[in-house]
Amino acid sequence: MKFNSEKYLLQAACAVASRAAASKSPIPALEGILIQAGAEVRLTGYDLKEGIYTRLQEAQVEEPGSVVVGARFFGEMMRRMPDGIVTVSSDNDLNVSVQCGKSEFHFMGISADDYPEMPAVDQLNAIALPAKILKSMINQTIFAVSDNDVRPIYTGTLFEIEGDELTLVSVDGYRLAKRSEKLDSAKMENCSFVVPGAALSDIERICGDNDEEVKISVGAKHISFSIGETVVISRRLEGEFLNYRRSIPENFRTIVQVERTEFMSTIDRVSLIVSEKNSSPVRMIFGDGMIDCVCVTPIGKAEDVCTCEGSGNGLEIGFNDRYLTDALKAAGKDKLLVCLNTASSPCIIKAADGTEAFTYMILPVRLRAGD
Repeated sequence: MKFNSEKYLLQAACAVASRAAASKSPIPALEGILIQAGAEVRLTGYDLKEGIYTRLQEAQVEEPGSVVVGARFFGEMMRRMPDGIVTVSSDNDLNVSVQCGKSEFHFMGISADDYPEMPAVDQLNAIALPAKILKSMINQTIFAVSDNDVRPIYTGTLFEIEGDELTLVSVDGYRLAKRSEKLDSAKMENCSFVVPGAALSDIERICGDNDEEVKISVGAKHISFSIGETVVISRRLEGEFLNYRRSIPENFRTIVQVERTEFMSTIDRVSLIVSEKNSSPVRMIFGDGMIDCVCVTPIGKAEDVCTCEGSGNGLEIGFNDRYLTDALKAAGKDKLLVCLNTASSPCIIKAADGTEAFTYMILPVRLRAGD
């Protein structure tokens, strides 16, 4: 195998493919990147759960072939190489050579025959949307994906397609994040599937802030996301996902409007005395035109006030500061509605302009006398 490529293109392709390479595996080949040179040059990373392959643009193939190289080692090598044309070659004995300018590396590769084959997606359904829209939808929901493997289905995000609308929902038992978007493409069959959060993190990073089309192909056991020259293939998570429609309240006793940045700053200040060793909820008292925020830990006490429009009639409720902050950061609007019922009922945060693109639900924390 032998091919030439611009260093920055090869480095970028290596960075993308290595996202799916296993950090540690009993199969050494899975800790590497499969490089295949033929009609085109393709780099693949695969850890048996998620696979990413990307085509190297403008590469010149002199000899076809394939070899597996260590993902971390090859990535660092590309990063430290001088700018210019990189020549990568390997022989039948798996001796790999990489040259750029006066810099040369010689090392042993792994046989491509030892690399497991990625699953094919038996396309049952397909959908397309702009990369910037998918990136935004993932960004506004992924923070609520559970990191607890007790309920594996919640370690992913639900994709639900109904008519011309796509909805993403993440839930971890304490909070819920929902984001919907109308699709310009023709209507497709209604379906739902759950994509692992780890795969969505990679997809979010790969998607650009542009209108380039992302094609999502849905199979019985796997899903593929085609983004430009890159394809991400992930297994589907199996299980029964939360019926989010029944979980989100529709009627509220108290609704106040807040400025997102002011509310975030207030929470950030009073939660300064919260730490892993000294955790405590933020106590909020929703009054007339203001929200009194108080936090007490063994370190001390912090108080601040956030202005609002409307009155909470003195409703007192406690929240985990991080859960509130994550939702406020992800919200894409400056003016938000905070919707409440009782001190033990979920809090709903949504846009004040009436758009229903995103909805965040946060469960309150039971307050004790000392909090």
